[in-house]
Amino acid sequence: MAPAIPPPPRPPQNTGAALELLVHGVGGATPQEMLGDPRTVRVTGDATAAVYRRTEDAHGEKHPERYRDEPVAEAYCWSGLTSGNGSRALWLLLLPFMVVNLAHWMRPTATGRTRAVRLYGVLVRLIALSLTVLLTAAACEVALDLVAWQCAGTPDCSERRSWLGFLSSRQGGWWSQPGRRLALAATVPAALVGLLWYLSNRTWSAYESQSPLDATADACDPDGTEEVHGPGAPDTDDDPESARPVPPALSRPGFWYGRRLVSRLRAAHTAAGFLTVAAAVTAAASRHDRIADSSVPQVFGVVIEGAIVLCAGVTVWVICRRGRSESVRDTRVDGALITYLPGSALVLLALAVLHAGWSRPEWTSTGSLAGETAFRLLALGQGLLVVLMALVARSLYRRAPEPRTTLYGLGGPSVAMLACALGGVMTGGVAQRVADWLDGPGTPGMGRGSVIEGPPVLLSWQASVIPVLLLLLLVPVVFLVVRTARRARRMGPDIEAEYAPEPPDAGRTRRIARIRATAALTDSAPWIVGVVSAATLLLGTAAVVGSWTSGQVPGLATDGAAAPVESLAEAAQSTGSWLIGFGFILFVAGGRRAYRDASARRTIGILWDVGTFWPRAAHPFAPPCYAERAVPDLASRMSAWTATTRGRLIISGHSQGSVLAAAAVWQLPDAARRRVGLLTYGSPVERLYGRWFPSYFGAVPLLGLHRSVHCWRNLYRATDPIGGPVRLRVGPDAGVDRGPLKDPQAYGRTTALPLPEPILGHSDYQADPVFAKERAALLEELGPRLPRQGEGGETLQKGQKSSGRSSG
Repeated sequence: MAPAIPPPPRPPQNTGAALELLVHGVGGATPQEMLGDPRTVRVTGDATAAVYRRTEDAHGEKHPERYRDEPVAEAYCWSGLTSGNGSRALWLLLLPFMVVNLAHWMRPTATGRTRAVRLYGVLVRLIALSLTVLLTAAACEVALDLVAWQCAGTPDCSERRSWLGFLSSRQGGWWSQPGRRLALAATVPAALVGLLWYLSNRTWSAYESQSPLDATADACDPDGTEEVHGPGAPDTDDDPESARPVPPALSRPGFWYGRRLVSRLRAAHTAAGFLTVAAAVTAAASRHDRIADSSVPQVFGVVIEGAIVLCAGVTVWVICRRGRSESVRDTRVDGALITYLPGSALVLLALAVLHAGWSRPEWTSTGSLAGETAFRLLALGQGLLVVLMALVARSLYRRAPEPRTTLYGLGGPSVAMLACALGGVMTGGVAQRVADWLDGPGTPGMGRGSVIEGPPVLLSWQASVIPVLLLLLLVPVVFLVVRTARRARRMGPDIEAEYAPEPPDAGRTRRIARIRATAALTDSAPWIVGVVSAATLLLGTAAVVGSWTSGQVPGLATDGAAAPVESLAEAAQSTGSWLIGFGFILFVAGGRRAYRDASARRTIGILWDVGTFWPRAAHPFAPPCYAERAVPDLASRMSAWTATTRGRLIISGHSQGSVLAAAAVWQLPDAARRRVGLLTYGSPVERLYGRWFPSYFGAVPLLGLHRSVHCWRNLYRATDPIGGPVRLRVGPDAGVDRGPLKDPQAYGRTTALPLPEPILGHSDYQADPVFAKERAALLEELGPRLPRQGEGGETLQKGQKSSGRSSG
């Protein structure tokens, strides 16, 4: 039950101008577009994110009498935080890390379940760590196994690649020994880990490491271990009834300040990457020393392997032990941890390289490196962690069920499973394509004209299940298409009645109905995610079992079976291999186009901006959280303006901008919040965030926001695939939602509107007359407007037009 929160008192008599702070949505918008004026001036901020005004409004608060009827308009532009030059398309390569980071924030609402909440966080962070290990292991598979061990050790392969000549076993040079080839090739995955560390460190300095304006000392949580977030969650499991309720998570001062957490996770993941490379190099050399009459003492390998295991244990301890503190802003950085942990792993990698490079003239490379077991254990470990995570999430949901929560609390585990699948497809696709390229006309693993063994058998099995997964997806896709078409047909009479007495137009009716029915598909997305995740888990398990029991690729494992089975297995293997390779290339090319082409960027913008909205609480190599800059920017601007002018303020957010606006209002002090009105339109705050992230935007947090802010209006359309109602469960009418707005404004041509009216969907909410009406009502609720000057006084010099567009 939601705690009783008294409504805020009416603000004192207005003594200053009114301000409308516009926040655009995904895809970005220029200040000129938002303000509807080509002449703008930057008020505060920098080239990345800033607040702008019309040139004529630059000092509007000093002349409140000019803005009696319309507020001063300001535009906050934050698109520079998520888009930029084409190089940012490389962020798409970090997609699995971003997706698993999302799973951290999808935990169901918890009341009095501190231990379960902490366990959920630990499981997500372990899955995130496994993705880093998987990426590094795939790089090791390509560089160490396929190139340095298999191709360079096979004359038929190395002779085709002139750049491998100095490594070729036939040349007999200094680098021809397998250990030295592995030592040299280890620089590739090590450089990849170093690149990820560099990118994370650079974005950490630009985003998380920036101190808030009113930073406070970390006195309440010195260990940084508190991870109890969620509205109304008590402080302890032992006596929940006597425990003190905590405020909503998004209102806590440390929520948007992840400086310490990201530095810890970065150190642990960097160490894990270096240890993975060290283990791959040491395992090959130690195995040879044990089974052959080697000139290198076995004890060296044993000592290095023991040190790797010890350092890996410390890394896992750091991941499990350290959670996220939200109640305070932790200004410290654990210098020893972030320096010595990755430094120790790098030293172990150097020792492993030296150990492998020791002269072993008798050592020859045949077959493939023993990486099969490692990939199988990774796949099994990820599946087990996802299942445990699902059990914990389901337990939390049963404790405090919310009907609108995605997949009955299983949204987080489903998304974590998708992250593992994406990681497997991307890494497996690279390994498959490199193996095909090195082998020329042969097919690695099939023994038909192939000169190298190819990647681990498990990767071939995982590629083979992709066509099966796509076939399974046809069923729900066809179902949704048929259901959408039927729903559109049923809408026809209602649409014609809505626009009566205008004469019916069958074509116009079908178009409106089709757009409305298609917009409703957003609400079916959770079930698609659930089906894909469940199928991925089952098919992934089958791939592990098939590779383990047969020890061969699917095309060979089915030899001797019925002809159709054998043909299907070979077709699935080859098709899956090409699909993941082609998909990977298409993925990178599409990502680069998205950051060069505004229309393409707008298409994927909502998914990308949702993914990077949340702090990096699970994976430090995920793209940075733009909200760690945008939310403090907005909150600081609103606090400073209300404190200085004592005037009224409306923060007006469209699409993703409405989510930033709500988060910024949560961060305001009470005195500032009483002077603020919230206007949202095309907002996914409940339709997307409330369902997928119930602990932060669920029914209880949104009700608390409604009761703490002075006034709130939310506009939405039935043709909008992103925005929707807030659905506050209080009384017959909470007075927040206004809609669905009529779209289009006119059914056909009229005298007032002689040209066909467009169907606006998610854009141009300011073009609707209801927008200006509701904004005026919010200003009136915030306080009485300034009276006109009496005779002899200054008369109103100007009346502004409707504030500009904030659509993204």
